[in-house]
Amino acid sequence: TVAVEREMPFAPEKVWRALTDPALLAEWLLPVVNQELKLEPGAAFVLKTQPYPGWDGTVNCRVLEIEKQRKLSYTWAVPFLDTVMTFTLTPTGSGTRLSVVQSGFKLDQKQEFGGSRYGWKMMTGKLVDLLARLP
Repeated sequence: TVAVEREMPFAPEKVWRALTDPALLAEWLLPVVNQELKLEPGAAFVLKTQPYPGWDGTVNCRVLEIEKQRKLSYTWAVPFLDTVMTFTLTPTGSGTRLSVVQSGFKLDQKQEFGGSRYGWKMMTGKLVDLLARLP
């Protein structure tokens, strides 16, 4: 399991918006294909990044659990990795504590695990930068 936790000086509502608004997701994570993201269990959506040899850049996702402004969990499936992403927001006196957890790595996926650990630290940094620019 990869786990990254960030303290953010932003209200949970603002952080939630960046986790669930397709236009904002494209700025810090990945673009949502067709800008479609239904916030209900079972809803499928697709994220897309640059392809590279052996992968077309498509991430297939399905919402597993959602508690508005508290928790969002969805599958994160690519040909070489099938995991679950969970974002948990906890209000604090100065903003929000965001916990990002990617679970389900297999023992032989050390390279994918390392890439995800690096990637989520970088992406949560991009998220903080985006939130600082938003009204």
